[in-house]
Amino acid sequence: MSEMPRIMTSPYMQWAKMHSHAKYKLATSGIVSYPLADLHIDVTALEINGGEGYGFPPLVDSLAALLGVGSDRIFTTLGTSMANHLAFAVLFDRGDEILVEQPTYELLLSTAGYFGASLKRFPRRFEEDFRINPDEIKRRITPRTKLIVITNLHNPTSALTDESTLREIGTLARSVGARVLVDEVYLQAAYPIAPRSAVHLGDEFVITNSLTKMYGLSGLRCGWIAAEPALIRKLWLLNDLFNVNHSFPAVQMSVAALKQLDRIFGRTKSILEPNRELLGKFLASRSDLRGYHADFGNVVFPKLVKGDSERFCTMLREKYETTVVPGKFFEMPDHIRIGMGQPHDEFREGLSRVGKALNEL
Repeated sequence: MSEMPRIMTSPYMQWAKMHSHAKYKLATSGIVSYPLADLHIDVTALEINGGEGYGFPPLVDSLAALLGVGSDRIFTTLGTSMANHLAFAVLFDRGDEILVEQPTYELLLSTAGYFGASLKRFPRRFEEDFRINPDEIKRRITPRTKLIVITNLHNPTSALTDESTLREIGTLARSVGARVLVDEVYLQAAYPIAPRSAVHLGDEFVITNSLTKMYGLSGLRCGWIAAEPALIRKLWLLNDLFNVNHSFPAVQMSVAALKQLDRIFGRTKSILEPNRELLGKFLASRSDLRGYHADFGNVVFPKLVKGDSERFCTMLREKYETTVVPGKFFEMPDHIRIGMGQPHDEFREGLSRVGKALNEL
């Protein structure tokens, strides 16, 4: 009898869809939705169907130009989550050993479990501002390791992994014939010091990204994988088993958005900068929150010094109409994740309500 497929779920995604909504939503990690009218698209020129095949050339070429790589190194997909899903599907087999950072984004763990990975973890320590120490990977990597998985910027803390550290990780991966998957969906939030994509560091690197988080363009579902050409070819063929083609109007709109990306990201900066400044002052004023806070990024992950974070998050939502993400979804239940992507007035009021709930707690 053949083995029955595993049925996996994502506790975080269930919470995000059912319990994260509130008048003041500081639970979101992305930028508030970009207005369709500001894209200046003639919707009458959009077509329902088009010749996408294995990648719509204008979209693939635009993404290749954005990353500074050849078009044969780009695979387009539906957001970063599907990019990670498909990357896992081609990068290891059931039972293979993979190394994943801890803490990390819950959906990465659920997806790895779905594909039957043998999970090993390496720590990103609170006491070290959640930086990656390559020695922690070196101590855990084995000839059985097929993949090393990190997020950069780190989700949930916004900690940056610099290029020299990534190169060390790449060297470790090469020594055992493994790959390194780097989820870069928040990397642009490291401006003005954001490094180039890790895809430039060697063929052992596979990066995933999208327009969803840092540009307010989540509804377009424009995601991508950048990797060496042979792997990209495997991804195109594998994708025939999943979503075959994208929504063609969304593909056309994504091409239009990429042509305007500098202007769109200007809006992102205008949202993040005053919110970062306000959040920095807020955290400095609180003795009941402790933890790493950089001058970049779009989320923070402070620790509640006292009290129960689950009770705090419930009270914050029910009494103060505000949400943050409970740290249990990132393996650290005494923490909370706060996003900065809302309009300033909403963010300021939400943060005020966080303070009131902390006082009550």
